[in-house]
Amino acid sequence: MRGGTLNYAVDAEPTCFDIHASQQDVTAAMLRNVFDSLVAQDDAGRFHPWLATSWDITDGLRTYTFHLRHGVTFTDGSAFDAAAVRANFAHIVAKQTRSQYAASLLGPYAGTDVVDPHTVRVRFSRPFAPFLQAASTTYLGFYSPKILAADAGELCAGGPRAVGTGPFSFTSHTRGQRVVLTRNPAYDWAPATAQHSGPAYLDRIVIRVLKENSLRVGALTSGQVDVAAAVPPVDARSVGADRKLRLLRKDVPGIPYSLYLNTSLAPFTDRRVRIAIQRGIDVDRDVGAVYFGQYRRAWGPLTDVTPSYDATVRQSWPYDPVKAGQLLDEAGWARHDGAGFRVRDGRRLSISWPVVPTYLRDQRDVLGQAIQADLRKLGVEITRPSLDVGTYLALSYGNKAQMLDFSWSRADPDVLRLFFNSASSPASGGQNMARLADAEVDRLTVAGAESLDRTARDDLYGRVQHDVLASAATVPLYAPSSILGVARRVAGVGVDPNAWPLFFDAWRVSR
Repeated sequence: MRGGTLNYAVDAEPTCFDIHASQQDVTAAMLRNVFDSLVAQDDAGRFHPWLATSWDITDGLRTYTFHLRHGVTFTDGSAFDAAAVRANFAHIVAKQTRSQYAASLLGPYAGTDVVDPHTVRVRFSRPFAPFLQAASTTYLGFYSPKILAADAGELCAGGPRAVGTGPFSFTSHTRGQRVVLTRNPAYDWAPATAQHSGPAYLDRIVIRVLKENSLRVGALTSGQVDVAAAVPPVDARSVGADRKLRLLRKDVPGIPYSLYLNTSLAPFTDRRVRIAIQRGIDVDRDVGAVYFGQYRRAWGPLTDVTPSYDATVRQSWPYDPVKAGQLLDEAGWARHDGAGFRVRDGRRLSISWPVVPTYLRDQRDVLGQAIQADLRKLGVEITRPSLDVGTYLALSYGNKAQMLDFSWSRADPDVLRLFFNSASSPASGGQNMARLADAEVDRLTVAGAESLDRTARDDLYGRVQHDVLASAATVPLYAPSSILGVARRVAGVGVDPNAWPLFFDAWRVSR
């Protein structure tokens, strides 16, 4: 049962391996094997001990006191203690870290106090209910303080600098090819959600970067790899029917794959134009044609497996090209040029939707072509400039993009605050790419973050979902699913509440 190497194929690699700086799901998913968290979340949303054995929440959700596990060490031999927690949270909020997500997970962070070596107090300036869920994610995991002191500026490179307390060490990285993780033999502090204690069963995990779907699926079916991420919907049935393989799938909580219409830039400063775009896309047909029923069409700004999802958003904004055309006429875009595109004051109704080829997955380029065709019928030109990562980030975080697209994994409705509260500025780690400034959405998302009452949260976040759709700041497209292909010679592969794969309990049935 113990030993052996697991070969795992993925469709993308992080542009930055620093869990405190990166906002990418692939970073958190891959490095979950290297970095532990204070608490663990289960599929029912309950929290369990991990690096903290217990915790107290006081001062009206403003203070969280964690009692830390004894005997935990980083893979460089240094101790995990209260001072390490303080050093890591300080690194996250430091301006030089340029956190694109983790800083926002700390919300109204006010500081961390070392009570004693195994007791740490985390303070917030106002009630902050989502903190336990945030503290269960990789993004708020812990580096060795020695590394933070010596190499904080080099963490994006990954490799041996990625020193955590987890069941595996980050041994090596070959850009565009592979990441090698090696078992931590001293590991003896698995979360309460794990299936065994002590070190991981596997000796090594070799993560191979195979971006092409055909190569990744081919490597799985031929036995070159043991597990393949992101099995394409078109291949899901054949992989599931292969007696040597099985499918492990989990719907992803959080934000569905969606378009974000920048409400601060023309033409999307006009709500009528935003609604026209929203109603002018045949989402049912496009998603069905591209994903063969493997991904469900999304109706709201949360996926339907996310806590506080409001099912009444379904059917609330059906495809209606006639209404879309009327709204564009009312907004002054009634005339057409020789190519059939709408014009006003001598300017074409043209919207830029940038794309980074290295970020493309799930056949989103094909879905994008279908959306372009839908809107072309309305007389709206959609251009898709191909950009490098640096240019794209400068454009999107610098408020120069008219329309953006992405999904986001998080098992808590507080993700709505990160995406639609006006204070959630992209410049400070927030994700309000629609630049929505709605006082009611602000009030509701803040109130949701200040309550642990399930009924109250359902009401508050339900209203947010309807308000966001009414503003037409977003066009939800589909709810992603994590579809893993797993060889039957491997057992114990799991999936966490964020739909990220877990290999701590995995072992090879045969070698």
